[in-house]
Amino acid sequence: MKLTLDDDLSYLIYSVVEEIPKGYVATYGQIARLIGKEKNARLVGRALKMSFMYGNFPCHRVVNHSGRITPGWIEQKKLLEKEGVTFKDEFHVDLKKHQWKE
Repeated sequence: MKLTLDDDLSYLIYSVVEEIPKGYVATYGQIARLIGKEKNARLVGRALKMSFMYGNFPCHRVVNHSGRITPGWIEQKKLLEKEGVTFKDEFHVDLKKHQWKE
């Protein structure tokens, strides 16, 4: 059965995203695990894509499992660098240094 995204689940995801401290990132899968939906990383991505409808959340602190930032979102790297996050290369956060240990 496919899990659907509703307001309650969206707010649960956003509440976890709000907990990520400046200078750190979390992965989509990490957030899915924290909300008890460990096999639903894509659902987290869908929620973050719609976050503007619910408020202002630090979605720039969420990256994929390898630390890759969101393709096409130029501001994400600038926001992370402003918070002191370092990158292994042009598109990948150094997860060893900056992954949030919730």
